[in-house]
Amino acid sequence: MKSPLLPIAFSLATFGVPAALFATENSAPNIVFIMADQWRGDAFPGVKNREIVKTPHLDKLSKEGVNFTQAVSSYPVSSPARGMLMTGMYPHKTGVPANCNSANTPHGVELRQDATCWSDVLKAHGYDLGYIGKWHLDAPHEPYVNTYNNKGGVKWNEWTPKEKRHGFDYWHAYGTYDWHLKPMYWDTDDSRENFKYYNTWGPEHEADKAIEFLRSRGDAKKPFALVVSMNPPHTGYELVPEKYKKIYAKLDVEKIASARPDVPAAGTPDGKFFRNSLRDYYACMTGVDEQVGRIADELKARGLFENTIFVFSSDHGDCMGMHNMRGKNVSRDNAMRIPILITWPKKIKPRTDDKTLIAFADLAPTMLSLAGLGNFVPAEMQTFDLADAVLGKKNATVPAWQPYYRLDPADLTRGVRGLRTARYTYAISSNFASGDNENLAPGNHETLFDREKDPFEMENIAKENPELCKKFRNELRAFLKKTDDPFAFPKM
Repeated sequence: MKSPLLPIAFSLATFGVPAALFATENSAPNIVFIMADQWRGDAFPGVKNREIVKTPHLDKLSKEGVNFTQAVSSYPVSSPARGMLMTGMYPHKTGVPANCNSANTPHGVELRQDATCWSDVLKAHGYDLGYIGKWHLDAPHEPYVNTYNNKGGVKWNEWTPKEKRHGFDYWHAYGTYDWHLKPMYWDTDDSRENFKYYNTWGPEHEADKAIEFLRSRGDAKKPFALVVSMNPPHTGYELVPEKYKKIYAKLDVEKIASARPDVPAAGTPDGKFFRNSLRDYYACMTGVDEQVGRIADELKARGLFENTIFVFSSDHGDCMGMHNMRGKNVSRDNAMRIPILITWPKKIKPRTDDKTLIAFADLAPTMLSLAGLGNFVPAEMQTFDLADAVLGKKNATVPAWQPYYRLDPADLTRGVRGLRTARYTYAISSNFASGDNENLAPGNHETLFDREKDPFEMENIAKENPELCKKFRNELRAFLKKTDDPFAFPKM
């Protein structure tokens, strides 16, 4: 975790220096943060046994920056992961212990308005801010917004009023909406009822808007931070332009499936789901890759790339039927592993880092420190500031493991907690009705996987390794105490 730093209340204005002057005269870097949704870490450049997916633009970018191949999402589901990213806090602190939807609205599940996000800090120090795409951090409420995903028993989509946008001046976004071929958005000044549909593929439209944002700045000297949050390759995999589908039309999916012991047999429901989804999943990734390349090329054409911290990541992975799971809210690497690629030609030496354990949520304090605002990281941020590791400094302090979370929004003492080291993934469940999704046998509260010997995480070895489980349990207990997590460990 980060060392104690000055809270945001101590801004440069405290010392008589205007924030905007700081941002201009010190040549502060721009930030462009692009995140996909549900992109598995094994389907990214630089990893061993990479999945067969074509990403020429990210292949090129991975050779221009630092590519972290041991990156994870500590809570691999949309809203909690995004809440952690924005605040640098763990999910029992963010206000987002589960997905933002109408089922969880009674539990108050949405991003805390009083939290200081990394975007708030940048805004206070003279940055122009823009947000494009999926947000998914507000609680749906009646009368529900009139979109298709608010028609069923659980409502998902919600508008974000200006006072809850955490410093983002430019806004072209939505809560959550998976009809990728006809996406909908609210613009900066739109009311809740005044959203717009676009007859185009979401990521392509969002890249268009990102390029429009960059061009609209002209020769502006103020630094900017732009988030582009693309929904694919989230489910709705088939909602992708035909030109990308054609690339994978002849892919031998059965050969891939039969080579993986974590993929259920053909003819089983989850085995069929995997086989029916893989081509379109890859097509979505290739399409997103093209849009990432367009944004990077625009930055280069405008002479901005050299001093821009350019990040590509994802909020979590996707099991897609593997391990008989179609979701992602589990401690398996299919769900936890994600890409994290950071380029900044002015400061970062290109390399692949297959050692550093970095998490999606660590990007909050890390981006602030990279931008020269390490002394203004909010004191309430709990995640790891890994700026030194990003910059490749010798003897950079890095964590020995990253935490794993799954919370019950009705009772934060319940759920699943865990840790992932370079070799092992450990998790423990407490009084959680959905704990069976961790593949826990009756009466067994723990899972332990040795990914070195068992890379597909097929065998839970917790019962055979009580001392190792005890070690991890004690480390986890100390960490949760340090971070004020109310989780109640089960009696073992």
